[in-house]
Amino acid sequence: MAVIMDGKVAAQQADQEFAMRIQKLKQQNIIPGLAVILIGDDAASQVYVRNKARRARKIGINYQLHRLDRGITQEAVLQLITQLNQDTQVDGIMVQMPVPKQIDANAVMNAILPQKDVDGFSFANIGRLWGNAAGNFPATPRGVLRLLRDYHITIEGQQAVVVGRSDIVGKPMAGLLLKNNSTVTIAHSKTQNLAQVTQQADLLIVAIGQAEFITADFVKPGAAVVDVGMNHNAAGKLVGDVDFKSVKQIAGYLTPVPGGVGPMTITGLLEQVIVLAEQRATL
Repeated sequence: MAVIMDGKVAAQQADQEFAMRIQKLKQQNIIPGLAVILIGDDAASQVYVRNKARRARKIGINYQLHRLDRGITQEAVLQLITQLNQDTQVDGIMVQMPVPKQIDANAVMNAILPQKDVDGFSFANIGRLWGNAAGNFPATPRGVLRLLRDYHITIEGQQAVVVGRSDIVGKPMAGLLLKNNSTVTIAHSKTQNLAQVTQQADLLIVAIGQAEFITADFVKPGAAVVDVGMNHNAAGKLVGDVDFKSVKQIAGYLTPVPGGVGPMTITGLLEQVIVLAEQRATL
């Protein structure tokens, strides 16, 4: 029976650590600053932004939310980013995805200064990840690594399989696992004999957006399984990409949905903001 990796508990513990780090920064008259740009009225985005705001403010981050009308021009968004780039009190800038169709997401992401690109989605930070250099890296993979470490799961030297190749989770997750000396395979919708691939994994990270797709016969006994998916099944229940009921019988460790990776994604974001503020403190 798998040990359930509780992201809520891990996030609470992280917040205690973060609050102490912020107190030290405040003694140097530095308050970590995060600016979030929300374009339009997407319901899910509003929930995500609200959750980020609650935790950021609770630990002492100066959180700014810039709500922009759905019909705003790209030029106006870029003007706001330029202002935030120049604001010395803002350590991190993020644009909540998705954006309306008139906005070029890549252009917006790459307008953010690489050192303030807290999401790590700019081409500069993607290059730093794959070039094995220091940089800002996406929040979900950062949070997953922290959760694995919190449960004392070995990363170095392990066989890791990432199922999914998105720019937000799959690719950067593989990159961070490589940086931490795992042997990494990326599997996806065109992978043949997927179960044979995933059965080799000591660490199995799943981010494909298909409800309960990964069942026990995909999993190596004793593996650590991280479910990044958030879907609704036929009954309308919120579930992950992993069939929790069957996989928990064979895995060594398993994240639940909800309450697993979700809280750790915000943890990864907040930690990146604090790191950037600590870097500012050394200038």
